[in-house]
Amino acid sequence: MAPRPIWKGYLKLSLVACAVELTGATDHSEKVSFRTLNRKTGNTVKRQYIDGVTGKPVQDEDEVKGFEVGEGQFVLIEEEEIDAVQIESSHTLSIEHFVNRADVPQIYFDQPYYMLPADEVSDEAFYVIQKAMQDEGKAGLARIVLYRRERPVMIEPFGRGMLLTTLRYDKTVRRPDDVFESTPPKKLDRELVALAAHIIAQKQAAFDPSGFEDRYENALVALIEAKKKGHKPVVSAARSPVPNVVNLFDALKKSLAEVGGAKPEPKKPAPRKSGSRR
Repeated sequence: MAPRPIWKGYLKLSLVACAVELTGATDHSEKVSFRTLNRKTGNTVKRQYIDGVTGKPVQDEDEVKGFEVGEGQFVLIEEEEIDAVQIESSHTLSIEHFVNRADVPQIYFDQPYYMLPADEVSDEAFYVIQKAMQDEGKAGLARIVLYRRERPVMIEPFGRGMLLTTLRYDKTVRRPDDVFESTPPKKLDRELVALAAHIIAQKQAAFDPSGFEDRYENALVALIEAKKKGHKPVVSAARSPVPNVVNLFDALKKSLAEVGGAKPEPKKPAPRKSGSRR
């Protein structure tokens, strides 16, 4: 069964517009999900809002959103009033600029969505835009309102459709210099770097996401199955590696032997051209 679209609207390039729909590109459903129970009765428990002053439960129909404007003073906002707030990006993805995808730092990528034309009438315009972007090797930047928040997005050709990725706001991304400034540049031993590079070369492989598996979840499933059968769960603690920075050279050589590689030959300096100045 195909997933339901989470957003429907229009993709707009200059004066060209076509109906599109977004579908989540990732599945957040969990295989292992726990419920909170009352230990004494074994019954499930439920959450309920409690009045902060009277301590009495609040019925669903009495719940309302409020924005604090002063000490203990709130402006009440109804759900219908929030839904009535509409801007252009609530229904239209208007491409503002085109950029090279490689120029967008990965740290800004947030959530991916698949984008397809919403009807047959929009097919031609959609795929013309997609093909033109593909030929030019460009990605489009636009904005969209999702989950009551406007988000910058990047749109790019992807398979038989397009991929829309929400982007993080610049003010929410920490500057790397703020984190790395306390780490001064290091003078490294070239032979150690060559050994590490050789290990990397020996362990190269094609990217295959099907090989990823949640081993922690598998361990949780094994725990649940053991308890279902009335067995005492066997928990094996994973050992942490012992830091070996003191014997880094020996550790790299042993690592190289494990991956079946020979020690790399030291690179010879390039011959100096005649007449070159020192």
